[in-house]
Amino acid sequence: MATIQMTTQDFKEKVFNYETEQDWKYLGQLPAIIDFYADWCGPCKMIAPILEELSNEYEGRLLIYKVNTDAEQELSSVFGIQSIPTMLFIGADGEPMMQPGALPKHVIKKVIEEKLLPVVKTEE
Repeated sequence: MATIQMTTQDFKEKVFNYETEQDWKYLGQLPAIIDFYADWCGPCKMIAPILEELSNEYEGRLLIYKVNTDAEQELSSVFGIQSIPTMLFIGADGEPMMQPGALPKHVIKKVIEEKLLPVVKTEE
């Protein structure tokens, strides 16, 4: 599964409707990464293939969305996006974490493994 292009309307339906809710409440079932990017942004272009690889690697366990900040200015302003790329990580618990900058693949994987995916406790 490839990364999923997301509009402001998609965001309100699948992630969080900031027009009707005061407090953050993640609407999705799976953990997610939302990549705020622009087509002209060099670092954004560098991490795009990494996000594609990760979307395939974690298919069925994680969603990776892409938001074009030029096209979706309202959404970018709601989240106060100052620099791109900026990633919004949403864990299995629904808690959001914002991280600006082009992160290397091993760092994104570490965040996915340690923060996003649910920890399955095994009984001893």
